[in-house]
Amino acid sequence: MNAKEKLAWLRLSRTENVGPITFYKLLERFGSAEAALKALPDLAKRGGRLSGLKAFDADLAEKEMEQIEKFNAHLIARDEPGYPKLLAEVEDAPPLITVLGHAALLSKPALGVVGARNASLTGRKIADEFSRRVAEADYVIVSGLARGIDTSAHAAALATGTVAVVAGGIDVIYPRENEKLYQQIAEQGAIVAESPFGTEPLARHFPKRNRIISGMSLGVLIVEAAMKSGSLITARMAAEQNREVFAVPGSPLDPRAEGANKLIQDGAHMATSADEIIRELKNLRLRPMHDPAGDTWKGAPHLFSATPAKEPDESLRIRILEILSPTPVQMDEVIRAAGAPVADVLTVILELELAGRIERQPGNKVNLI
Repeated sequence: MNAKEKLAWLRLSRTENVGPITFYKLLERFGSAEAALKALPDLAKRGGRLSGLKAFDADLAEKEMEQIEKFNAHLIARDEPGYPKLLAEVEDAPPLITVLGHAALLSKPALGVVGARNASLTGRKIADEFSRRVAEADYVIVSGLARGIDTSAHAAALATGTVAVVAGGIDVIYPRENEKLYQQIAEQGAIVAESPFGTEPLARHFPKRNRIISGMSLGVLIVEAAMKSGSLITARMAAEQNREVFAVPGSPLDPRAEGANKLIQDGAHMATSADEIIRELKNLRLRPMHDPAGDTWKGAPHLFSATPAKEPDESLRIRILEILSPTPVQMDEVIRAAGAPVADVLTVILELELAGRIERQPGNKVNLI
């Protein structure tokens, strides 16, 4: 991908109301990020946005690319060979990721390891032992650089290969207590970020980070997790992405074990040794993996036309808004209920999303905001 095209990808991905799924729908609709950028204002206006939708400023995008380069990091697009192949299969994979360190690790088979921040000594020992053994079997350990289980997993795999996926910008160390570990991973492993350079991590960024951890991995290991925790969100995302979920059983008297024990009850692999995990990962490596959705974006002329002869009328927009609610529904159901051509429904959905009136969810679902 040349610099001009990558800049257009960055601008489109940083534009308001353009999430990853919408990003790819725009590429399908218009064939390129540059063409999509030009079409944004009209699409949002037709969707009911009163003030114009402006594409992310080109100068700011260029500045971000310069900052990344000066930081000795790399911006990798989903369309490029260096992008993690398993992550590229995920429906809402980040269009671009920033990578600091040894980017070659992103192409190796990996196990995600996550768990409680307030982990017990036993939990940290298990995370250390399991991560070390799995890493020695030639798997990269992927985690989120959080305190507790994440910290133990990264530290155990430093010598063999670990990847830290951070919620903020690639240059923002969080938590600060892991500054030394961050530097070690930058030198010996790799750090991955989706958020813009300089972004301080907020609560809403962590679920987005979690989907990258699971998306990059063949499976995810949960070591200690409360019933309401980010680790269980990661496990759910792993299951939705068709990844294996492993969980270490714990005492029923320890709240930190409730989430992992529930996962096992619901069908996750009960992980009582690193060897069990390694055997299952070897089986997964033998299974054929799906290729990413196309090596290049060529559009989808069977669904869209870059210059449609007739735009959908307002009555269809009203009908679709009446069909939708805050509860996500399948696009197939929306299309059937709308009783209109598929291309018209997809166009209206795109317009409404850019106007900030609806949002897409993984699994081809949409809902009102």
